[in-house]
Amino acid sequence: MNRRLPFDPIARAAKTWEERIGPSTTMAAVTGVMRVQQIVQSAVDGALKPHGLTFARYEALVLLSFARRGSLPMRVMGERLQLHPTSVTNIVDRLEKDGLVKRVPHPTDRRTTLVEITDDGHARLEDATKAVTGIDFGLVGLTSKQTEQLSDLLTKVRKATGDFDG
Repeated sequence: MNRRLPFDPIARAAKTWEERIGPSTTMAAVTGVMRVQQIVQSAVDGALKPHGLTFARYEALVLLSFARRGSLPMRVMGERLQLHPTSVTNIVDRLEKDGLVKRVPHPTDRRTTLVEITDDGHARLEDATKAVTGIDFGLVGLTSKQTEQLSDLLTKVRKATGDFDG
């Protein structure tokens, strides 16, 4: 939906919440986060679509490109991307079908298969990265300092819920 409203519906809902239920600070913040997630997701999807990628596949390519050898075991990919093994398998299957990654045997562990980014994967990743960074990943309207603050605040929530240790 791209129609601009003449008012902020979240602020209006918060006011009504205050009148009928009680303090609305948390409700308004969560509703705002959810709406911004929709906005960012739409922008990122739009930037990645011409490159034949979803955000999940893009993240997988980024992860592989960050690996020292350009390859990782699928189990490690799942841990780092915080995805269920079935989801990682689906992502890798699609990337492999598109020639962006390939499965290779682990050199010392016959039970492990590595996923390796291909030259085509590196090229697609480079183009896709230009597209998403060109739109600031859809996160517009903030200064660099505000973006850092937002990231810090979201990290606090993630840590408090046990998303990671450290």
